[in-house]
Amino acid sequence: MARKTLDVLAVGNAIVDIFGQCEDDFLRANDIEKGIMTLLDEAGSAQLYAALCAIGSPQLISGGSAANTAVGVAAFGGSANFFGRVHDDALGAAFRRDIQAAGVGFDHPAATSGSATASSIILVTPDAARSMNTFLGASIEFEAADLALADAVAAKIIYLEGYLFDAPNGPAIFAEAARLAGLCDVKLALSLSDPWCAERHRSALTDFIDDHISILFGNEEEVASLCQLGCDEAITALKGRLDELVVTRGPAGAFICAGAEHHEIPAMPQGPVIDTTGAGDLFAAGYLFGRTNGFDLASAGRLASLAAGEVISHIGARPQADLKQLVAKL
Repeated sequence: MARKTLDVLAVGNAIVDIFGQCEDDFLRANDIEKGIMTLLDEAGSAQLYAALCAIGSPQLISGGSAANTAVGVAAFGGSANFFGRVHDDALGAAFRRDIQAAGVGFDHPAATSGSATASSIILVTPDAARSMNTFLGASIEFEAADLALADAVAAKIIYLEGYLFDAPNGPAIFAEAARLAGLCDVKLALSLSDPWCAERHRSALTDFIDDHISILFGNEEEVASLCQLGCDEAITALKGRLDELVVTRGPAGAFICAGAEHHEIPAMPQGPVIDTTGAGDLFAAGYLFGRTNGFDLASAGRLASLAAGEVISHIGARPQADLKQLVAKL
């Protein structure tokens, strides 16, 4: 058996996150529905970006849910690679520089044809609500065959984001990830990502989870949507079908179980809540780092809660504190 030198291989949408702070008046003036994710075309994204630049200097960071999780694993001192599609353009180059600077391997070559690199303009209002405005671009042109370039055999866990299932090639990418996981003796983990994603693909995702997933992440709304049940009933329905189930509950913490073992993990805010962007991604990062580095179920859950508590204490989906120091708090 090949030596497992990579904690997490994260597979998902490669998106440049563009963070800006604004007032509610800016949202109204630009016809943005507060607190939700809206899909934009390339022209609409360019227009909103210009409007945002006119009121301030936005921050550009390599993003996407799975990419954020990979960065979190690396910030804990773990090893992580990311696989996703960017275009050979300025934003694609910015994505590559940023994620590699964060300690994450990203060897997927840039595409020279197709759409521009994806971006998500994340507008944060003074009440900490985030309104995401996303141009999916090259990210949804990712192909299953691309995964042949990934070093799956070295990974302990392949981590998939549910958002990727929305892409035209999403189901094929998931199927190829499952094939590689079986071939290379790798555990497969999935984040449900969004209640609407779970609703749109309920039947296919349910089958995929039952057939392939070892570790499932979701918040209360996502697991309820997947199972068409209340959250507690959904947990009961899911927990016997997975090796590990992780359900986040916002300020109420999280529920984690593996077989007969289960734990209620408290929320562990590291300061006032400023911006909830990336909370679920960093929770997954802490948990996956813990489980691939010898932490028991409860300790991995507490580490995940500390990571989520740190990232919501400031603007942006990247940790600003030294996550390695959080380990000492356990």
